[in-house]
Amino acid sequence: MSEGAPATGGTSGSGLDRLASVNLNLLVPLLALLEEGSVTRAAERVGLSQPAMSHALTRMRRLLGDDLVVRQGAGMTLTPKARELIVPLRAALRQAAHVVNLPRFDPATDARVVTVAMTTSTAFVVGPALARLVAERAPHATLRLHTITVPTEATFTDRGVDVVLLSEGHFSPYPRERLYDDRCVVVAAPDSPPEATALDLLTTQPHIVVDTDRRVFPYAVLEEKGVAYRVGRLVSDFLLVPYLVARAGGVALLRHRVAAAMRTLTGLRIEEFPFPLPGLGIDMVWNPRPADEHFVAWLRELLVEAARQP
Repeated sequence: MSEGAPATGGTSGSGLDRLASVNLNLLVPLLALLEEGSVTRAAERVGLSQPAMSHALTRMRRLLGDDLVVRQGAGMTLTPKARELIVPLRAALRQAAHVVNLPRFDPATDARVVTVAMTTSTAFVVGPALARLVAERAPHATLRLHTITVPTEATFTDRGVDVVLLSEGHFSPYPRERLYDDRCVVVAAPDSPPEATALDLLTTQPHIVVDTDRRVFPYAVLEEKGVAYRVGRLVSDFLLVPYLVARAGGVALLRHRVAAAMRTLTGLRIEEFPFPLPGLGIDMVWNPRPADEHFVAWLRELLVEAARQP
């Protein structure tokens, strides 16, 4: 039916009279447009050509009496009304999916791309086990490990991400649930003086740190305790830190689960951090877009199993 057809019938007052005049096929591309903020990306997501998506946008604007997306500089931005529509539209489409009883996710036959975003360090902890589990239980699926540094709001929805594995120290605009707990440890070369304590290593060995504006939290604790230390090497790639420690000496601060994984490759000495610290847990933050709840439950189970493996 046309969006502009007059209301008729006996359902006046319930809202169904006007709903009957709305082309509900516009709702799926509308949500894609609101979440992507781009006609091109929205078209790719729902399988439309860009001209077809542009035509749908014209119809959506006429239907809702709002521009929805407007050009700002080199990009596009949502209007206030468009932002207000995102949450109720997601909920409505989730409910519609239940009503029409879409086929459940079947890992034995599904060929989707499963995308998990995480830092490189978290990938060292859960990546290998997760890759094995996906290969065993969803043989036609493709696992994509999307590595990130500091997450932005777009991290949780861009690039088809299904779930983000996020340090508890990072902000999330969406609900989170704990995957595993971790802690900070001191790592040194295997031939470092065996009688040296963790505090000795921190005060006598040159520190190897990632060259970033974001300071590793335990260093603030060292400074509060008056512990003198010297940064001897700055590297731009996290993967170089344990390798340089093991092969060239020095000391570094790593998560325990990361250090344990790295030790199998480089041979590291691991000591406990000498002062109390808050936890460094890793959380799961799921993409807020409508998704197959059976797929989400399956992937959650795989992630939990992967995190439990040594």
